[in-house]
Amino acid sequence: MKRAAVLLLDSFGIGGAPDAGAFGDAGADTFGHIYEYRQKMNKPLALPNLYRLGLLRAAGLSRGQPFACADSFPVQAAYGYASPVSRGKDSLSGHWEIAGVPVTFEWGYFSAEGNCFPPELLESLIKTCALPGILNGRRASGTEILEKLGEEHIRGGRPIVYTSADSVLQIAAHEETFGLERLYSVCAAAFCLTRKYNVARVIARPFAGNKAGAFVRTGNRRDYAAAAPGETLLDRALARQREVTAVGKTYDIFAQRGISRYEKGGCLTELFDKTLKALPDLPDGGLLFANFVDFDSRYGHRRDADGYARALEYFDRRLPEIFTLLAAEDLLVITADHGCDPAWGGSDHTRENIPALFFGRLLPPGCIGHRRSFADIGQTIAGHLSLGPLQNGIKCF
Repeated sequence: MKRAAVLLLDSFGIGGAPDAGAFGDAGADTFGHIYEYRQKMNKPLALPNLYRLGLLRAAGLSRGQPFACADSFPVQAAYGYASPVSRGKDSLSGHWEIAGVPVTFEWGYFSAEGNCFPPELLESLIKTCALPGILNGRRASGTEILEKLGEEHIRGGRPIVYTSADSVLQIAAHEETFGLERLYSVCAAAFCLTRKYNVARVIARPFAGNKAGAFVRTGNRRDYAAAAPGETLLDRALARQREVTAVGKTYDIFAQRGISRYEKGGCLTELFDKTLKALPDLPDGGLLFANFVDFDSRYGHRRDADGYARALEYFDRRLPEIFTLLAAEDLLVITADHGCDPAWGGSDHTRENIPALFFGRLLPPGCIGHRRSFADIGQTIAGHLSLGPLQNGIKCF
């Protein structure tokens, strides 16, 4: 029996998707622009392990322009890149498509100018949760809105409600003065109220600190997400009596479905540690799916190219710890769900191709080319685990 482990670097796009222009993202390239940023700083991006897994070659194929140093790293994995077919560039769309269920419908968005939420939605939320009111009600950057409204929230107890370019309603509240469980309760109610608007997620954004300049998000984020409209790779594995371990926000992204074990984690270090802890306990035939959210939330959305680069280098340095835990027939997959180019305008996701890197001690290295859907990744994993064919996707090998 064989095992599979998916390490998803949230937002690690490697060049604009074929339809990037339709999303206003023509020219976006998360990895490429971070790489070029470091070159200009005379501090080349040091990712030797990812490069040996074929990252440079896959990114060169995606952008249509090879990286000059790619030949310096002999490839030890099957590498390529995948383009999205889902209609959104959000986390749910990316994860679901990887797992074999592309999003073929339009999500609902709160895109009106100014106070973008329907008044009846906010009124129902205030009444249902006995709130003294809400703050903001607009589209905003999550970190900026804390600086602007965090102190007022603490004084008056009104939660901060905002959205982004994604199909999402986000609620920020102080863990101590408002209460974490109360925040979760408000978000659960908001999720029920937003179903009529076909919104993908409601996200609880707890924070700590006592004044502007000192507010920080905590690791107790929770996503209330819609369930995939079809059978995912995780559903199939669980139905076949396989253990499915979710690390990080994977658990919420799949609406707690198709998962037998959950390892919560906050920062990149903790998520990597939890992955290392879970992998040895994964039985034969099992699937581990880990999401490393920091790349997106801490660096991509904040347009922090230097922080993103340092996080990538940290991840790369720790990859050998994963390699030592892999048995001969295990499959390691490194991929992403969308882009979030730190060199791009605004703070939203970018429509990009993602890496499709497959490593196994018995897997011949080589190029698997351009995959026309993220679903090819899930189909390949399903084949490796002998789960039978998924509804979407073509095996990469």
